[in-house]
Amino acid sequence: MAIEGSPSQLVGIVTLLGAAVVAVPLFKRIGLGSVLGYLAAGLAIGPSGLGLMSDAQTIIHVAELGVVMFLFIIGLEMKPSHLWSLRGQIFGLGSMQVVLSSVLLTGVGIAFGFPWQVSFIAGAGFVLTSTAIVMQVLSERGDIQTPTGQRIVSILLFEDLLIVPLLAIVAFLAPADAAATHGAPVAQKIIFAALSLSALIAAGIWLLNPLFRVLAKAKAREVMTAAALLVVLGAALLMELGGLSMAMGAFLAGVLLSESTFRHQLEADIEPFRGLLLGLFFLGVGMALNVDVVARNWQLVIAGVLALMITKAFCIYCVARLAKSNHAEAIDRAILMAQGGEFAFVLFTEALKLNVISAEINANITAIVVLSMALTPLVVVLHKRFGGKLIASLDGIEEPRDVQASVLIIGFGRVGQIASQGPLAKGAKLSIIDSDPDVIRAVEPYGFKVFYGDGGRPDILHAAGALQASVILVCINDKHAVTRIVETARQECPHIKLVVRAFDREHALELVKHNADFVVRETFEASLQMARQAVILLGSEPQEAEDLIAEVRSRDAERFALETTGGLFAGRALVLGNIEYIPPPGADEDEPKDG
Repeated sequence: MAIEGSPSQLVGIVTLLGAAVVAVPLFKRIGLGSVLGYLAAGLAIGPSGLGLMSDAQTIIHVAELGVVMFLFIIGLEMKPSHLWSLRGQIFGLGSMQVVLSSVLLTGVGIAFGFPWQVSFIAGAGFVLTSTAIVMQVLSERGDIQTPTGQRIVSILLFEDLLIVPLLAIVAFLAPADAAATHGAPVAQKIIFAALSLSALIAAGIWLLNPLFRVLAKAKAREVMTAAALLVVLGAALLMELGGLSMAMGAFLAGVLLSESTFRHQLEADIEPFRGLLLGLFFLGVGMALNVDVVARNWQLVIAGVLALMITKAFCIYCVARLAKSNHAEAIDRAILMAQGGEFAFVLFTEALKLNVISAEINANITAIVVLSMALTPLVVVLHKRFGGKLIASLDGIEEPRDVQASVLIIGFGRVGQIASQGPLAKGAKLSIIDSDPDVIRAVEPYGFKVFYGDGGRPDILHAAGALQASVILVCINDKHAVTRIVETARQECPHIKLVVRAFDREHALELVKHNADFVVRETFEASLQMARQAVILLGSEPQEAEDLIAEVRSRDAERFALETTGGLFAGRALVLGNIEYIPPPGADEDEPKDG
């Protein structure tokens, strides 16, 4: 049975895919990156180019699901405890940047001669950074899980939360007749948003994990993939119905599933859709650039792009420096986040519907935002080449490629450098990776070849020789990153021995639960050496001191074994204390009282 219109639809799909296949490898080959390739391809086939495609807004709307899926995958990497630890960055850094940028960008609009209401709408829209572009650049650089990347992600999350209050402000600024005709009461919007958020959290806590357990028992791979898409799109739809950001809904769904045993499977199922739709989004942005509008108002548009981007970059740099980031990181963040974003289109559309801005102003500021999005990847590339050292610059530093070694060391700070001496004395061949360019450069004069890479990424582990190694030493000092690396390494290399540096006792217990083979608390051995010296200074012979420390070590090992099955206080009675031990409520009264 024939389907009417299908040939023309197929032509459109082939055109989009063909443009991407041609442009993206070409742009990556000349060092301009995939984002700029997608944007250029979209411009070439869009209404302002060859005219092969005309409906850019529909494509952008559909392809926003790529951004949604990207945020879901990021959420899978962030456990609730880790997200809670970022609350200061999310609300502190985020609010500082948003408030300062909003004020100054509104001032730019007023300086251009526009009313303050129009200036505020334009400035507030430009404050909302493009999540798609920033996350894609961070992903290509491998920076999402670094401290620098986490700060940027925190700010993006806060900006996503702003869409509801900004839409409420637009309704407040609207003329009375327009607000009465089109607008919903602010209180109603807040209630809908709160209900949607509560429903999503409740479903994540009580429904999602049981659902995936049932589906896993069915052993139907395609159903698991369908369920993964259902979770992502369902969460996005729920947030959209509540007037919130779709990407925020997907991110929260990811966070709620971050501790699930199905996390890696979900990530693998979503990844192909995420990459394809995100590329489609960038194609749509390129198509949406209306060259006619730019040509008619080229002075206003170009001046607006430069003024808004420079002002926003200045605000971001100032906030970063106030938050004690170094100059290089502040510059990097300012360049990466200086554009407007996809949520600006939502804000401008609502403002146009409520007669806060005119159709002409909407066309101009939309062109300014699209042009700023298109310029960002180019500015990032230019700064990397000519702007001096970036915080994540890899000039002169190699990434691992098919390395062969018997020992892989992840993290080469103080602990990694000392830990390397034993295998080297044995004659073992080492493969070493670290995510800090400064560390990599610092150890090279001492005879160490260190590759740049994030040990939590499967592709980096494979390239660094993890599958051929006998032992992996995880020596970095970020406990959340250590746990992520152990999870990934155990998933990718189930038969390799993992020797892991733990931040503290609680972290060590967590690593054991993730099947690390040997866990070494970073302060334990040094503390025992201090204790041994103290015993000798109290008058003991060296052998007696050794025996006492051996007893302490034995008690600690026994206590740790109890804690792995019974919780953090299961071995409390084995701790030597300087007050009489009082059993906790419910404990056995006959339990030993020597600590």
